[in-house]
Amino acid sequence: MFEYMEELSVTETENLRKTISNLFRQTCILQVKYDPATLTPRDNIYYEMCVRHKKFIEDYLEVLGCELLHDPQEHIFRLGGDGVETEKFGLTTTIIILLIKMIYRDKILGEGLEATVTTLEEIREYGKNTNLLNWKLKVAEWHEALYLLSKHQIIELPGAVRDVEDQTPIYLYSTINLYCSSLNINALLEEYREEITEDETIEESLYENAAE
Repeated sequence: MFEYMEELSVTETENLRKTISNLFRQTCILQVKYDPATLTPRDNIYYEMCVRHKKFIEDYLEVLGCELLHDPQEHIFRLGGDGVETEKFGLTTTIIILLIKMIYRDKILGEGLEATVTTLEEIREYGKNTNLLNWKLKVAEWHEALYLLSKHQIIELPGAVRDVEDQTPIYLYSTINLYCSSLNINALLEEYREEITEDETIEESLYENAAE
């Protein structure tokens, strides 16, 4: 492995290291990244690095108990295998992922591939209409959810998470399909509606008992 890297230029070696680091840091590497403010597509150098050095990266990851997965249809490289650290999303973030999946699906079906942009205001509106997010989230909760969604390449933000406002454009990537497929979205929606209702019932019961 070291011999392979020694044969590369300094720049290529550095980009290869960054590519592997990005696989662990953000799970997915997309062929095209978008500027959500202008919707301008840009080729992703790290995707090209995965293509050029696929065999080396696969051998490197295998030592760590991981594997390099490639989806040629979605143009995504991603990390898989037993060595991958699983990150568990909280209830609020999971609900927001479900809402974003619904928004992505509606926009793809209704407005075409170039219309996959949403806003916090639209996410809240979908939450209200589906009864999945009918309470006001704290700023910290929004920030945490947006950070995780950005980290896992589900969304693209035009700036820092803390600067996102109600009308800030949030670009949605097709990677949302990796986390929430079209086949199980209705079942997931119903499951989380029941969970939210159950939590509300428990809270009401606790409140009534405390008042007695």
